Amino acid sequence: MTVTILSSAPERQARTRSLDLRAADGKASGHVTRESFPDGVNPALETSQWAMKELGIVSLNEEGLVSAAKYIHAQMQRESYTPRTWRTHPLHLCPAEPFAWDDPSTRACLDWIFLISSLNFSFWSALEGQCGRYGVEWRDGWDSDNTVVHTGYWSLVAAVDRALEEGIPITDPSFYASSASCPDALVEHIFRPAAQSVEGIPLLSERIAVLRENGVILREKFGGSFLGFIQAFRDRYDDRGTALQLVKMVTDTFPSFRDEVSYHGRRVYVWKRAQILVAEAWAAFYPASPSSTHPLFPSASSGAAIYELTMFADYRVPQILHHLRILSYPPPLIKLLKAHTPLAPGSPEELSIRTASIVAVERVRREILDLVAQERGDDGEGVDNEVSSVLIDFYLWDLAKRAEGSAGGVEGVETVPTLPIHRSRSIWY
Repeated sequence: MTVTILSSAPERQARTRSLDLRAADGKASGHVTRESFPDGVNPALETSQWAMKELGIVSLNEEGLVSAAKYIHAQMQRESYTPRTWRTHPLHLCPAEPFAWDDPSTRACLDWIFLISSLNFSFWSALEGQCGRYGVEWRDGWDSDNTVVHTGYWSLVAAVDRALEEGIPITDPSFYASSASCPDALVEHIFRPAAQSVEGIPLLSERIAVLRENGVILREKFGGSFLGFIQAFRDRYDDRGTALQLVKMVTDTFPSFRDEVSYHGRRVYVWKRAQILVAEAWAAFYPASPSSTHPLFPSASSGAAIYELTMFADYRVPQILHHLRILSYPPPLIKLLKAHTPLAPGSPEELSIRTASIVAVERVRREILDLVAQERGDDGEGVDNEVSSVLIDFYLWDLAKRAEGSAGGVEGVETVPTLPIHRSRSIWY
């Protein structure tokens, strides 16, 4: 099967090359319908469990998983790692508190998160660890005067923040939807590399195409902002919608968030950027008091039900999952990774790494739930809302970035040598 990622409108075809994904089994399997799943059932977890078993490449290390879960739980407690940690990242654009729907910072933050999540893909570089890799020079953060070169994902965030500081309204969907107001050359300028970089941002033309398509959808259907989309979500579910329902609405509305591939005639849903979009919005607006209602998910019965989301299957978290002995790779796959062999998007090896990561973090979540229940001396009722794959993923990603600069990797838990990330170039992650 071929999954078309971007709209086929002639104006967008002219500015981007084809981004079609092949089926993971290499066969043209014809049209594979999108399945329907009951409320509360995450297609990413359901189909990843199936695909991981069918592919039979990456597996779980049960002993390592239990050991790592204890370590992750202890560290998150020690570091007081909560949804509010999102607000402590110096480059994040945070909404004002107390929350108000009509506060300008509410729309500004939502539009910022939407743009970042739309373009949050493919920042790995063959020059990793070298000063010549793509980077963006800007301040350490909004409240700092110290200038540094940001690389990886943070290069995207720094470029967007720098543009806003320069008076370019790059987070305004109506602005970036228009090639007249926001020409390709301006987008290229926004993502200009630091002087020391010898390469530009990867997939620039694809990023421009995603910007145009998503901007047009928000402009024509939701009043020109992600706030309008959130308001439509609130209306659809009468303020009782969950995070997973918001994810499904995102994938139904925006083709470039439809991170899906077919394998053996079944569609596998990975949904990395759609889930992280919702998770970032959840974290950004997470109330200071846990007893307060979340403004985006105010239902008294379910709230966000954030535990229904999975981790965000990229290339960095699988690396740390293997390092922590949660994932086991067979020798042929290890050989490919050590040789920096590119893995085609949707290939069996790439799909196996991503789906196994989703299954693994869900298992870590369940192990931590058991640990919390043991600590409390009860059956764990009501703990679901306190432990989520979302927060575990946030922590693991931060841990992986910290471990990058350490020769021995993560300390305090048994590990295996860190392997190179898997290299796959696409708009999905």
